[in-house]
Amino acid sequence: MYKSGGFLFRMRPMLVSAVVILASLSAETQNDTVKSKEGYVFSNETRLAATPVKNQFRSGTCWSFGTLAMIESELLRMGKGEFDLSEMFVVWHTYSDKADRYVRMHGNMNFSAGGALPDGFYVLDKYGMVPEEAYDGKVIGEENHVHGEMDAILKSFVDAIIKNPNRKLTPVWKDGFDKILETYLGDYPEKFSYKGKEYTPKSFAAMLGIKRSDYVQLSSFTHQPFYEPFIVEVPDNWNNDVAYNLPLDELIEVIDNALSKGYTMVWASDVSEKGFSHRNGVAIVPETDPSEIEGMERARWEQMTQKEKDDMLYNFKSPVKEKQITQEVRQKGFDNYTTTDDHAMHIVGTANDQNGTKYYIVKNSWGSDNNPYGGYIYVSESFMRYKTISLMVHKDGIPKKLKNKLKF
Repeated sequence: MYKSGGFLFRMRPMLVSAVVILASLSAETQNDTVKSKEGYVFSNETRLAATPVKNQFRSGTCWSFGTLAMIESELLRMGKGEFDLSEMFVVWHTYSDKADRYVRMHGNMNFSAGGALPDGFYVLDKYGMVPEEAYDGKVIGEENHVHGEMDAILKSFVDAIIKNPNRKLTPVWKDGFDKILETYLGDYPEKFSYKGKEYTPKSFAAMLGIKRSDYVQLSSFTHQPFYEPFIVEVPDNWNNDVAYNLPLDELIEVIDNALSKGYTMVWASDVSEKGFSHRNGVAIVPETDPSEIEGMERARWEQMTQKEKDDMLYNFKSPVKEKQITQEVRQKGFDNYTTTDDHAMHIVGTANDQNGTKYYIVKNSWGSDNNPYGGYIYVSESFMRYKTISLMVHKDGIPKKLKNKLKF
């Protein structure tokens, strides 16, 4: 779940003509102002309040970071103040309950560090919540989250249980699993003090006042009926959570409406695309189609290495014209596995580049010191349309006409 794009742009002299041909394909986006500048210049239209960027580091826990980032913004919106909630409290309980499900399913489901957008709300409802200061999950001597060994051991453990070497499951296997979690993440507190008051996870959650019933997961796929709920068909949806299905234009309408009304969202997307670059702080879907290059220039294109082609198409030096993403294009990507469920992030606003192209401002969880926007990414509308798996939003962020269609 920790993938990012980003390529250095190196051009050989022999490729200059090919570059001119490729650039002409995006000429409609050019103007004198843009030509005088290098790089992206963004003007923020809407930017909602958010807590500081965090770092999931070497852990597959973006789903927890993304959902809690949205909840923290919701608490700001509600006037509750700034909170730093514990992602590892959510990870602990999700892993524990996922192990139960995995064993009951005889291993016939995905078991990994990954999770789904609703998992944070699931834990909040069932187990409560704790602040980061009460439980940070860092007990192995690392400054940041490093979960590779833990993930491998937990998977091996449940696989050994499923093999049933005793010919029946022991009553203590789950205790053993939870002890591994405690070893690597620490034992979460049953009671803790926060700002001079004593809480349990349940009473702390009650104080936060976040209700799972106020939030809904949305998606947009044609293989399921529109305006109806369906189980999101991605491997990390271990709890069979549902999303409501909307046509693509209406899904974008929800995003825009929610942001205009002050509601942020948690967003599940495919970030394995070459157009997604955390290092450059942008995510795009270039329009350029190399198959349109003719004659001698096409011959030169075909002689390039894959890296040279990538450097030309994804140099991130200035805005390019992007593909128009239709419902059909989006569906094809999901059906043929070129769109996969890789990462969860936090949508907090909208912006335009110097050409007037629309972007969404997205808070990532890969740290704040390794990209030009302090850990945020500007995601083009084309990328949002193309690579969104699902999102979660407060129901009040949905336009009334769409609420009626969804029957809530």
